[in-house]
Amino acid sequence: MKKNFTLEKINYILMAVAVIVIIFGFALMTGASSSEAAFDPAIFNARRIKVAPVICFIGFVFMIFAIMYRPKGKGDGQEVKP
Repeated sequence: MKKNFTLEKINYILMAVAVIVIIFGFALMTGASSSEAAFDPAIFNARRIKVAPVICFIGFVFMIFAIMYRPKGKGDGQEVKP
């Protein structure tokens, strides 16, 4: 008996790539923090406040694409046979 899944294998692969991109974006946001004893101006560098959020946003948009992606020949008016 063949199971009918909503998503195909390619969707899961694309979602895994999106998760990796999102994790990479969050990793770019990490770094040393400021404390009461010492101020670290690196918390305001371009990598942390511009590049990393854009990469995370691209990853989230790609995740939506990965979920919505439909391979060629699937869902083009063909009826699902039980």
